[in-house]
Amino acid sequence: MEEAAHIDAAASFDPLRPKLMRVAYRMLGSVADAEDIVQEAFIRWMGADRLGVREPEAFLRRTVTRLCLDQLKSARRRRETYVGPWLPDPVVEEDEEEDVTLPLMLALERLSPLERAAFLLHDVFGLEFEEVAKTIGRDAAACRQLAARARTHVREARPRYQLDRKHGIALAEAFFAASRSGDMKALGAMLAADVSMHADGGGKRSAATKPFVGFDAVMKVHEYLATLFREKGSTLVRAGFVNGLPGFVTLEADGELQTTALEIEDGKIAAIYVVRNPDKLRHLH
Repeated sequence: MEEAAHIDAAASFDPLRPKLMRVAYRMLGSVADAEDIVQEAFIRWMGADRLGVREPEAFLRRTVTRLCLDQLKSARRRRETYVGPWLPDPVVEEDEEEDVTLPLMLALERLSPLERAAFLLHDVFGLEFEEVAKTIGRDAAACRQLAARARTHVREARPRYQLDRKHGIALAEAFFAASRSGDMKALGAMLAADVSMHADGGGKRSAATKPFVGFDAVMKVHEYLATLFREKGSTLVRAGFVNGLPGFVTLEADGELQTTALEIEDGKIAAIYVVRNPDKLRHLH
């Protein structure tokens, strides 16, 4: 009987799992935490009166969102003690068709949990405010205000134009080649004057505890890194889009993976995001 119930629950849940993962990951910025949330939603789905649920997708989306809101409270406390810059877990895709890019995810971190939920559910996932209200337990008018406040905070983080896929990948590959070979002239030609570099090691692997800001600072750190790459090696695993930005995955000298994502503005690299924390890279193996 229990096995039959499990199969029945899985049959209706599994087709929705990718959508639920998208909601949970965009709320939390962590692949592992999102997987835990979705699994908890499945456990609750197994125990629910499924015959009485008219819209399973809406029911499960509400469940996942509410679980994420609870999770964000403890996540914020963890972020306060995090070593160095915090970046979301990298999700690597073959193309750039991503509705929430890395800069936008960082902007979402500055929002309250309810603002984040209202913005994602309405602006990203296209839900009407009446459905958003049912999901987060506020009335529709309050949800409109939450989303409007969120929009003002994240406006600058939304891409202003569509990046050509081939150009983005070509720039990422050229950046990899120049940074690993130490071709500073080629590297400098790719960087914006106000470029910044952010590295997330989480205290687990070596990484700067503060971002490098400005052309000279970023060039100086890459001159140093190039000497390490020449001595110890850095192997390109694949180029692709990392959280919607052109970038690549590399295997570094310590045997661990690393991701690099490049924010492009007006044809120049405006920001470099490097994830080195092994806890955030496990899913890529």
